[in-house]
Amino acid sequence: MSSAKNKRQVDFQAIAQWVHQGDHVLDLGCGRGVLLEYLKQKKAIYALGVDIDQHKILNCLKRGVNAYQSDIKYFLNQLEPKSFDRVILSRTVDQLDDPGWIIQKSLEVGKRVTVGFVNYAFWFNRINMLIKGTKLNNETYPNPWYESMPSNTFSISEFESFCHNKGIKIHRRICYAGDWSKKQLFLCNLLSAYAIYDLSLNDN
Repeated sequence: MSSAKNKRQVDFQAIAQWVHQGDHVLDLGCGRGVLLEYLKQKKAIYALGVDIDQHKILNCLKRGVNAYQSDIKYFLNQLEPKSFDRVILSRTVDQLDDPGWIIQKSLEVGKRVTVGFVNYAFWFNRINMLIKGTKLNNETYPNPWYESMPSNTFSISEFESFCHNKGIKIHRRICYAGDWSKKQLFLCNLLSAYAIYDLSLNDN
């Protein structure tokens, strides 16, 4: 199994911990529907995905995952409050236009929201930029800048400041070290490569 696939499995297993049997789950930026397929098998969820890429939506349908091709902001605006038990944004936030609005709207649409992201303040990223002065290219960032989607990278510290400033409650957090398998329990902004958060509005 490739390292990239191992990382996705760790991601899936962590997200599944916070999903209950039979939950209604919305995955924003669902890609090919692999995560929702996994959650359907493990937790018998009602799954719905949204992605802008038509080819990825076709892959979802082939997997038996219901999905819509749509702009995420437009789709969220069509939903009633608390339409879903959980909304998932897994390795999606840094690719979004207006990510702050989308996270806050997701918290209205879902009872709980899962956000998973690569921590750009990880020590290896810092050293690479300090020594080489260039963007890191590896399995997490496989493409050079000129072949990459627009990306607004951010850190654990920046994300938690955003949550604090917007009145978003952090129920749980899992941080992973550089191998994405060992949990990092201290100095997460420096020593964690990846983080997953379980969020709600403060009144929930």
